[in-house]
Amino acid sequence: MSKSLFGTDGVRGRANTWPMTAEVALKLAAAAGRHFRQDKQEHRVVIGKDTRLSGYMIENALTAGFTSTGMNVFLLGPVPTPAVGYLTNSLRADLGVMISASHNPASDNGIKFFGPDGYKLSDEAEANIMRLMVEGVAPAAPENIGRAKRFEDARGRYVEYAKTTFPRGKRLDGLRIVLDCANGAAYRTAPAVLWELGAEVIPMGVEPDGFNINEDCGSTHPENAARRVRETRADLGICLDGDADRVILIDEAGRIADGDQIMGLIAARWAGEGRLAGKALVATVMSNLGLERFLDSKGIGLERTAVGDRYVVERMRAGGFNLGGEQSGHIMMTDYATTGDGLIGALQFLAAMVETDQKASRLMRVFDPVPQKLINLRYAQGKTPLEVDRVQEAIAKGEKDLGVNGRLLIRKSGTEPLIRVMGEAIDLALLDRVLGDVTAAIQSET
Repeated sequence: MSKSLFGTDGVRGRANTWPMTAEVALKLAAAAGRHFRQDKQEHRVVIGKDTRLSGYMIENALTAGFTSTGMNVFLLGPVPTPAVGYLTNSLRADLGVMISASHNPASDNGIKFFGPDGYKLSDEAEANIMRLMVEGVAPAAPENIGRAKRFEDARGRYVEYAKTTFPRGKRLDGLRIVLDCANGAAYRTAPAVLWELGAEVIPMGVEPDGFNINEDCGSTHPENAARRVRETRADLGICLDGDADRVILIDEAGRIADGDQIMGLIAARWAGEGRLAGKALVATVMSNLGLERFLDSKGIGLERTAVGDRYVVERMRAGGFNLGGEQSGHIMMTDYATTGDGLIGALQFLAAMVETDQKASRLMRVFDPVPQKLINLRYAQGKTPLEVDRVQEAIAKGEKDLGVNGRLLIRKSGTEPLIRVMGEAIDLALLDRVLGDVTAAIQSET
């Protein structure tokens, strides 16, 4: 195996096709089990999943791999990704695993690893697991084979914890909330949390069948929830993705707000309360230039990272920051969670609504975004269009033309064979011209 299985967010691919096969999952689990099992003490791993049909296959393969190296396995069933991070630490496990391809269609699946502290594994840990996988792992002796059992209280523990992140003594009485769970991992936990806090919940995307996760619903398709908000005269719409680690919000008029607006609101509120560690927000290079300008006006810094929530969290931990996220809706709050948590992010917004007694529309647009366009270009296997001189020249010219009044960002996806071309500029005509020239150059080499 000449290359790493790991992308920017674990291992991901089309189910039952390399690398997302039962055989690879078994070997990967055995290698991860050996990496963490360094002595003869009891060792635990927790495994959660979303609602994809292929999750059963991957779950069983992982269980076989872990138990073959002497790890005891706790099977959580369908739970949000942040619940796996939380329960890995809470149960004193050596390792946590989430089986999910996040916002991807049901035909895909993925495997994410969490260390004993509940945070995603470092590049170094992933590299060592890959090394062990290539070299092969000796199985445990028959008397040392691990055990596996269902952990029935997983959802209940996460529900109770999520409620503790909402201000003590406050409730959601009188608020009508449309909640779209994307037919995914939070289809039972998220409605329970909001209802127990007093909200009237109008659920959507809570009937998973193994194939309909993220299908015309959730954070990648918020337009249906927006329509439902208008129809029911709801106060807020909340859209989660398949594994519930990201959130998109909708105001009472059906207008959609992305992660940048949510982060801007929370950062300003926390800074005003003296809670914003390091007086800065950590976000990726994809976050809007308007957010950066808004934060600067409030005396708040912006630390930018590569795209990927793991890189945001790594920068937060290294710099002592407690708030970060992505435009796509990953909201990382290390005071509460070890990874992005869509529900807890929504609860922070709801806390602002309750404490200020303002409508969602007044809180949701804290800055005017600079016009931004994103174009995804698929390329054939084996092609390297970004390394071609003609493409490099087009990118350099585009950056020069935009100057200080815009941004151009071109990157390869870490999970799909896509090149993402993002541009920002106040001058839309200039932006369109630059993007047209760059995408034409790239497409000629795909």
